[in-house]
Amino acid sequence: MNILLIEDEPKVAAFIKKGLENFQHTVTVAYDGQDGYHAAMQQDFSVVILDRLLPTLSGLDVCRRIKHMKKGLPILMLTALGTVQDIVQGFENGADDYLTKPFHFDELMARIQALHRRGMTLNPGAVYQVADLVMDCYNHIVKRGEKEIALTVKEYSLLEVFMTNKNRVLTRTYLAETVWGINFSRGTNLIDVYVNYLRSKVDKGFDTPLIQTVVGVGYVMRDK
Repeated sequence: MNILLIEDEPKVAAFIKKGLENFQHTVTVAYDGQDGYHAAMQQDFSVVILDRLLPTLSGLDVCRRIKHMKKGLPILMLTALGTVQDIVQGFENGADDYLTKPFHFDELMARIQALHRRGMTLNPGAVYQVADLVMDCYNHIVKRGEKEIALTVKEYSLLEVFMTNKNRVLTRTYLAETVWGINFSRGTNLIDVYVNYLRSKVDKGFDTPLIQTVVGVGYVMRDK
């Protein structure tokens, strides 16, 4: 893979670069946000590894700008900021995965490979429907009835999992691994936070709620 690493700490950048190159990956390093964004625009990369605390341009700004221009480019945020609010902010600004420092290099590699695999197996031409909710993946449009629904990157991915598994009860662990590609701590409520975000957009104002809670298990999207 051709990987872009945007990290302002030289020792951390050197450690990650050496580790990735040992697995035969090509690594380009940028030490500030502005240079990282320009590199992402000028070259083709398989994955971007992005710190949040960067000079010249914050990691959130870099992520948002990259996703605006290259929606399909996977971004892994690698940062010391690890509260639920920090993680939600990362995903809301377009991150595909989020790993906190300190980290194990094996986990970093596993996440990079998972992001790359997910990018290779997308079905951009699919159209999914549950009741009056329709997802057009080719045009990246979600509508319920006549109302078009605006979703963030992670909300869209979460909805796609629900719609492709309609009437199937999905555990929080399954949702975490499928949408984020990682195992969340059982102590975090991040999955519930995102389900509530999705419900507020997909179900609020409609007579029939599609996303239902299965107490003690997880969630299910039912078409009737």
